[in-house]
Amino acid sequence: MFKNAILYRAAIPEALNPIIVRDGLDAFQFTPCGASQEKSSGWTEPRGEAHGPLMEIVGDGWIFKLMTETKAVPSDVITRKAAERCAHIEETTGRKPGKKETREIKDDIKLELLPMAFTKLSSTLVWIDPADGLLLVGAGSQAKADEVVTMLVKSIPGLAVRLVDTKISPTAAMSEWLISQEPPAGFTVDRECELKAADESKAVVKYNKHPLDIVEVTDHIISGKLPTKLALTWDSRVSFVLTEGLQVKKLTFLEVVFEMGNLDARDSFEADMAIATGELRTLIPDLLDVLGGEVVAS
Repeated sequence: MFKNAILYRAAIPEALNPIIVRDGLDAFQFTPCGASQEKSSGWTEPRGEAHGPLMEIVGDGWIFKLMTETKAVPSDVITRKAAERCAHIEETTGRKPGKKETREIKDDIKLELLPMAFTKLSSTLVWIDPADGLLLVGAGSQAKADEVVTMLVKSIPGLAVRLVDTKISPTAAMSEWLISQEPPAGFTVDRECELKAADESKAVVKYNKHPLDIVEVTDHIISGKLPTKLALTWDSRVSFVLTEGLQVKKLTFLEVVFEMGNLDARDSFEADMAIATGELRTLIPDLLDVLGGEVVAS
């Protein structure tokens, strides 16, 4: 299921259909890193079953998964081996390698060690609701989401993507909710918050498992510390942390969601995706509404 969400709007060409999408994904299927390759990214089976489709259709939504493999050689190892090699050159030739040659030596050492480096795998789920033009990237950072979107646009012909923007910034809205101690309709404020000073001090105050309806929180905001994260629960069904950048983190689907789901447990992937996307289809519009509505691109 999705643990994080970064929201986009996707302009989907009318001619685009699942067959065209699958063909586009197939052209960028994941392959592991080569011996001297530092990074490899590509699409893999969302269900995790070998040789399955690279796009799953759950309800009316499209589900993808981007797999990334990285190799890393510790920088201190490269530095140490480069120093040894430079020392050997100086000892045998009487010449001390310059900056350019030292960089080249480090690059050579890195290439030599990459085949022996440990690999790290990570994956990111993507959901597109073609009827509503909503695209959700299950990434924990904007940098990772940008990487996923770049691969999506490269893979799917004619797809255009933009970040969702709201008329009221999350920071302004969160400040109002905390000062007034009145959460937006349909939401409750939970017990986690981060406040950060906007001045050069960059002072940060964090509350975790702590009530936020206290004078101290209001005083911090009045003195110039702005909310950058705030824990919320929507409709007693989904808990999450909203960030200043309109990222939704720590998504947790509460027990009532599963009790009322009544889905066939024989297909856990489809059941989980149906539950998650079904809740998000309602949660996201409600969240955008309490942030003043979405800014429509001109």
